[in-house]
Amino acid sequence: MMYKNRSGKKILFEVCAEGIESAFNAQKGGADRIELCSGLVAGGVTPGYGSIKETLRQLEIPVNVLIRPRGGDFCYSLSEFNVMKSDVEFVKQAGANGVVFGILCEDGSVDKERSELLAGLAYPLSVTFHRAFDMIRDPFEALETMKSFRIDRILTSGSESSAEKGIELIRELTVQAGEKLIIMPGGGINVSNVNRIVDYCGVSEIHASALDYKESRMKYRNYKTSMSSSINKSEYEIAAVSAEKVNAIKTAISNDSEDPVK
Repeated sequence: MMYKNRSGKKILFEVCAEGIESAFNAQKGGADRIELCSGLVAGGVTPGYGSIKETLRQLEIPVNVLIRPRGGDFCYSLSEFNVMKSDVEFVKQAGANGVVFGILCEDGSVDKERSELLAGLAYPLSVTFHRAFDMIRDPFEALETMKSFRIDRILTSGSESSAEKGIELIRELTVQAGEKLIIMPGGGINVSNVNRIVDYCGVSEIHASALDYKESRMKYRNYKTSMSSSINKSEYEIAAVSAEKVNAIKTAISNDSEDPVK
């Protein structure tokens, strides 16, 4: 069920889920849609085929799958692009609701040719251009370029470290997009700022991670080594979507919709 903001506009809540457990938690908390990925420590990459198949088989809400062959920038080699094409074909055959990708040229513009090719390959699935958009040289020019081929929405933090910091640009992009494209804010959205972002920007969809950390079930622990190159990451603290945080964000939007316009 989608909630409404103060203007009565329906708000769709998409949750970024790293793996099947997070996807289940998001659904339990009331998410309307999942963006399924893996490797959030790298900003998200394409999940494994097993994760995709099991999530699609077991979840009841729509699942969009991230198509990103590696971390780092969004300027891909021919081999990497071929991997992306294969992943889109698999996701489409597996029965996903949509795909999520972003491809840039060396000069910081949208790679229109490759983006258009992937979008065509994904048809009739929903297509989201992800936060590669926030690394673009000219977001207004990029938005006009995307209007010329089949992109359904743009996920953006307004070219800032969070949607709250990028709120002015998100609002301007929403106006420019009109009815042609959905502008979906994402990045640091939580229960305390979601209503301000939704109401100020006039958006109809939001994206959040709603992460929490839980202790590993491991009783024996070797603290002398780690599988991660980050000294701040432990195998014994696991990040996952919190159903409670998802529900809190949805409840905040719902309560806001019940308040009179001020």
